[in-house]
Amino acid sequence: MPKQLLIADDSYLVRETIKNVLAGRTDIAVCGEASNGLETVEKAKALKPDLILLDLAMPEMNGAETASVLKMAVPDVRIILFTMHSENVGSYLTSAVGIDAVLSKPDGMTALLNAVEAALTPTSTLVEGETSTQKPAQTALPSAERRKASQV
Repeated sequence: MPKQLLIADDSYLVRETIKNVLAGRTDIAVCGEASNGLETVEKAKALKPDLILLDLAMPEMNGAETASVLKMAVPDVRIILFTMHSENVGSYLTSAVGIDAVLSKPDGMTALLNAVEAALTPTSTLVEGETSTQKPAQTALPSAERRKASQV
C-alpha cells in the first residue's frame, strides 16, 4: 500500500508540479491538496496522511501555526516544511511545532524527493534488545540547510 501524502501550498502551480513529479511512483500517493492552513488541518484530520508537505507562507494560518495544530490533531503525521523562506526558519521553531524537516524550494524536486523518501522510510535500530523504528527526515536536508538549522 502506498504511503499517503498531503500537499499544502497556496500555489496551484507548486501543488501540480509536486503531483507530476510523484505521478509515476507506486510507493507514494497524493491523497489530497490544501491551499491554506485551515484547509490543511481539516484534510489531515479526514485523510490521516503519512506525510504532509507544508508551505510556510499560506493564508488563513501560516505553516508554523498549521504544523502546531496538526501535531495535536494528527500526532503521528510527519511534516516537511517546503518553503521559499527556509532562511527564516530556525531549529527552535521546527522542534517547537513538530516539523520534521525544512527544505528550501530552490533546492528543487530531487531534494524534495529525497526528503520525502527519508521521511517515509523507517530505519530499524536496536534499542534495549528490541527493534524500534525511526524516520530520518532531518538527514534529508541538504548539508547547507542542516548547518543553517543547527546554528539558530
